[in-house]
Amino acid sequence: MADRTLISPAQLGRTRGKAVYWAVLAVVVIGFTVVFLGPLYWMVVNGLKTTQEFTQVPPTLVPDSLHPENYSAAWKVMDLAKLLFNTLYYAFGALAFQLVFDVAAAYSLSKLRPVFGKAVLGMMLATLMIPATVLVVPQYLTVLDMPLIQRNLLNTPWVIWLPSVTNAFNIFLLKRFFDSIPHEILDAAAIDGASALRTLRSVVLPMSRPILGVVSIFAVVGVWKDFRWPMLTLPDPALQTLNVGIYSLARGVPENHLVAALAMASAPTLIIFLIFQRNIMSGLTAGSLKG
Repeated sequence: MADRTLISPAQLGRTRGKAVYWAVLAVVVIGFTVVFLGPLYWMVVNGLKTTQEFTQVPPTLVPDSLHPENYSAAWKVMDLAKLLFNTLYYAFGALAFQLVFDVAAAYSLSKLRPVFGKAVLGMMLATLMIPATVLVVPQYLTVLDMPLIQRNLLNTPWVIWLPSVTNAFNIFLLKRFFDSIPHEILDAAAIDGASALRTLRSVVLPMSRPILGVVSIFAVVGVWKDFRWPMLTLPDPALQTLNVGIYSLARGVPENHLVAALAMASAPTLIIFLIFQRNIMSGLTAGSLKG
């Protein structure tokens, strides 16, 4: 039985039907391309303009002359190398903590099945319903005077790393993938004398590369694009992330240099997505179906 569609195969077989189909498809593709790539093009192009052309009204879609030196000037003036290093340091530190603690939490909830495990998972998922803005003040007061150790974590990497560990969405993704791993494999490892930790390290993790790749990308991009929390907790200019540093220096540089800096700050995450887009989709769908 053929699948029902908006346009029947008989209509598509006609010349008029084909013409309408391809015309609508072209309009939709071009429209989405303009909507998604238009802002990126506008940002890159404006970074290549002179200050006079940048402020020109009406604006020019194509620069009269290209000035790639704007990018090198923005790199030096705004010290993007230092800001980039800080962001990478925070991002990969958060990634390491998430891979250790989120994987352990997801594996425990999925395979070890602790007491009240379902209740714990339910409370974790319930936190996804809370707007992030609501948690800013409690989190800030917590890192301002960390319980138990009684330390101020402002202007330290821990202020970025510790909140990133409590990522309920990543724990849910990992647990869903671990649920799809047959128990027979784990039972075979247990018969061979492997402990739960050895089974996780030698059996489960090698099978979980797709979802680990997705979690890794989410962890890095999450820190990279965050603005509000680093702005509040990293007031020292020498320790700021890329987004916060560009914002802090925005008043002292020309507008075209600022846009050039924003384009360079956006490039790494776009490159990561273009390279790993297949891995992201395969990791998100992995474990959704059993059998």
